[in-house]
Amino acid sequence: MFKVLISDPISDMGIQKLYDAEDVTVEKKTGLSEDELAAIIGEYDALLVRSQTKVTPRIMEAGKKLKAIGRAGVGVDNIDLNAATERGIVVINAPDGNTISTCEHTFAMMMALARNIPQAYKKTVGGEWDRKSFVGVELRNKVLGVIGMGRIGSEVAKRAKAFGMEVVGYDPFLTEDRAEKLGVKLGTVNEVSAQADFITVHTPLTNETRGILSKPQFELMKQGVRIINCARGGIIDEGALVEAIDQGIVAGAAFDVFVSEPPTADHPFLNNPKIIVTPHLGASTIEAQENVAIDVSEELLHILRDEPFKNAVNMPPVPANVLSKLQPYFELGDKMGQFLAQMVDGAIGEIIINVSGDLADVDTQPLARYIIKGVLSPYMGSEVNIVNSMHLAKSRDVKIERQKSSTTKGFTNLISLTLKTDKEEKTIAGTLLNGYGARIVQVDQYPVDIAPAGNILLISHTDKPGIVGRLGTLLGTNDVNIATMQVGRKVIGGSAIMVLTIDKPAEKAVIDEIAALDGLTSVKKIQL
Repeated sequence: MFKVLISDPISDMGIQKLYDAEDVTVEKKTGLSEDELAAIIGEYDALLVRSQTKVTPRIMEAGKKLKAIGRAGVGVDNIDLNAATERGIVVINAPDGNTISTCEHTFAMMMALARNIPQAYKKTVGGEWDRKSFVGVELRNKVLGVIGMGRIGSEVAKRAKAFGMEVVGYDPFLTEDRAEKLGVKLGTVNEVSAQADFITVHTPLTNETRGILSKPQFELMKQGVRIINCARGGIIDEGALVEAIDQGIVAGAAFDVFVSEPPTADHPFLNNPKIIVTPHLGASTIEAQENVAIDVSEELLHILRDEPFKNAVNMPPVPANVLSKLQPYFELGDKMGQFLAQMVDGAIGEIIINVSGDLADVDTQPLARYIIKGVLSPYMGSEVNIVNSMHLAKSRDVKIERQKSSTTKGFTNLISLTLKTDKEEKTIAGTLLNGYGARIVQVDQYPVDIAPAGNILLISHTDKPGIVGRLGTLLGTNDVNIATMQVGRKVIGGSAIMVLTIDKPAEKAVIDEIAALDGLTSVKKIQL
């Protein structure tokens, strides 16, 4: 018999499959301190939690029999994944259980915003019969902009079309073909901003998506646009939104999420009659709470019975001899993926991974998982991990090709990574150098020597005198210190690149100044 401990409040209906299993005993003990949980966890084969229980290394060390930890929800911030991986404990979550719940809440907020429902309700129950103040707008024949066309964004788009809306969508992995299948028009963030009557965001919060709608985008928007955020606080610049409402650009907004939760009493959203707010209710339905528990319960049973499972969020088992060869290259692969993803323009359609040298003698799929996680993480943040990275890429119609080669170009092992987008194709190569660690040694056709860490500027330019000096002066004027500089070229006077590591991130205004320098063709800001 397997013993499962449930340490957070979870509905019995959601875990009924555990109760029904003949080979499982279920015990519920909620509200335990770390000491109390550590004292009893040694009896159990699996632990099922929500967000309250903090599953620390100490608890896992005490859990000598633990095979799996299930999180009835999406986020796993309360579980130490590294400690679980080191001890061979599989951590699983339920990424799909709240998709429909969040989608429907988005539509509830959109309808409430379009028809001024909360404001009208407040006046009516207060004794005022005021019809003139609450003239709304219809959704039919309006343009809905969807920023983030993953699971939730795609479901929102589907329902919007049933309302007679035209949908224009942006996603870094949304190609023309996939957009056509979804029945949406493909656009950039700025194009979505300029065309939409309603805009809803459905992306994780990452460096790439933080402030994805801010002052420059509000300046492009139609007069009277309405904004909805049921994803994550910070995706939309809160201050810029209030300013756009005051200027009459934005007619209203509906927010389920805040940068800091709960918001302080003086938060500008709470006293603005044009902004509707709810306390992060996207996943708060009976069905969603049951669905995540059902999903995790099924997965726990599969793991306990040594059956195939999915939705693991930590390292899958790898044979020791393979792991010993690949493990030193995991971080390099992740950083290479992040580097190249921030370097390319356009929607990524294909990822090509080529390994050579000693690495070509083993199964490189575990390494590929890290590389693909790196490629996806600038756009998907914590939603992507080493277990689900391949699945998430394929679900977005991204083709993955793994190759092996005998050509190492003088290195013991070499990893080459190519991304093909709908606009271009870019390649980098990396290796580990004795005494120096991870290095990127090639960017497209240019040999370089770059430590993949920190704040990096990648600059393409024409090789001619004065460019390096003008760039250094510009950065110095803006109090940006250069830590290292690499230059690469093939022929004198031809195309060339500069790779700079700088001590702090360059502001957008500085990037714009650099881009305006004579002789420069592109500037890419890369954060690792």
